[in-house]
Amino acid sequence: MTHVRTRPRRLSLAEVRALIGEPEPMLENKKIDHIDRFARMFIAHAPFLSLATADAAGRADCSPRGDYPGFVKVLDENLLAIPDRPGNRIADSLRNIVENPEVGLLFLVPGMRETLRVNGRAYPTDEPDVLVRMRTEAKAPALAIVVEVTEAYFHCGRALLRSRMWDPASQALADELPTAGEIAAAQFGGDIAPEQFEAVLEASYRKLF
Repeated sequence: MTHVRTRPRRLSLAEVRALIGEPEPMLENKKIDHIDRFARMFIAHAPFLSLATADAAGRADCSPRGDYPGFVKVLDENLLAIPDRPGNRIADSLRNIVENPEVGLLFLVPGMRETLRVNGRAYPTDEPDVLVRMRTEAKAPALAIVVEVTEAYFHCGRALLRSRMWDPASQALADELPTAGEIAAAQFGGDIAPEQFEAVLEASYRKLF
């Protein structure tokens, strides 16, 4: 008997709204078009964000970005700058931004249940006056991503509460996973042992800053 693969039923927006209802007007009104003093404080304490981009065809990507708290600089109430630190040089986010400037950011502060969402239009820059503000250990990034903010708002903490993200006990979940070296060895194949991949990763991590 041949098994025919079927996909779950697709819902229209009207069907979605029939199931979840409409948002309270107050929640819609919380969205602002700039970085106010509360968002500025949050960004100044955030060591991590997720950067969502899409290419010209709409193919989406989401990239983690992290550094010292406040590594994202608020240039003014409508402009942010994100340092582009050394990485794998694939540059998916930069390529997408050049093709399609629309981006979404999600800022996290350890221990804080609420998150900050920022949407806008982005472009890469090598402006020295911007890069020098991102210097760490006497090193400035070669590039930065400038975001022209169109929307900013705080998101409630339900997701982080459900996930128990900041519960120390949750860190035990990592012990149940294979190491990065084991994953790389299985995916890339060949005769390279997991320990060799681990050594390469550790060497790259020591060059972070």
